[in-house]
Amino acid sequence: MENIRRLRRLRELPLHLMLLPSVIIVLIYSYGPILGSYMAFQKYKPVYGLFGSPWVGLENFRFLLGIPGSLQILWNTIYIAFFKIIGMIIVPVIFALLLNEVGKSKIKRIIQTTIYLPNFISWVILSGILIEILSPSEGVVNQLLGMVGIQPVYFLGDKFWFPVTIIVTDVLKGFGFGTVIYLAALTSIESTLYEASIVGSRAGTVCSCHSGWLVQVGCFIYIYIAFIYTCR
Repeated sequence: MENIRRLRRLRELPLHLMLLPSVIIVLIYSYGPILGSYMAFQKYKPVYGLFGSPWVGLENFRFLLGIPGSLQILWNTIYIAFFKIIGMIIVPVIFALLLNEVGKSKIKRIIQTTIYLPNFISWVILSGILIEILSPSEGVVNQLLGMVGIQPVYFLGDKFWFPVTIIVTDVLKGFGFGTVIYLAALTSIESTLYEASIVGSRAGTVCSCHSGWLVQVGCFIYIYIAFIYTCR
């Protein structure tokens, strides 16, 4: 038995060595910066460095919460992040289920590629595009609204429309990635399950989508953790 375990370890050793560089990179660039949170409790001075600066405890937090409007800023951050998470979970699942019902593979690939492309666009570039499109004076959106008799909307300055714009644009930019993951999971379902659901009910599409939900749990958790990680 001991020899079998030893042989198994030797056989798996190259796989662990292949994983080692990725683990080191994650430790350095993802977990290493967590040490910087120590600065929140210091009166940080570059001259003294991270461990030489004087300790002030919660003084920085008292100063921050004492600034007028700080609680409103905190609330805006919480509810915008909350609706971003909800949107980035629900929209990809629904879109993947709908896209899975498309019969022609060529059309499905075109749609899949189109919705995935915004994921590669930098936020700097996308912000410039949004400023031009949503401009209250020369933006395409407000010009279309003016054609139907609606007053121009300052999407990036209005206290109601700005959070909505942030949430919607973030979901539109990133939901393609989640859709690809969910769609890949749907393609792993055996066709016999779909056929059984169609035969067993008149609402074939509804049952087909219901069967698709059953394999989404693992992907759902993966997307949720990945999105929380990027929003940290």
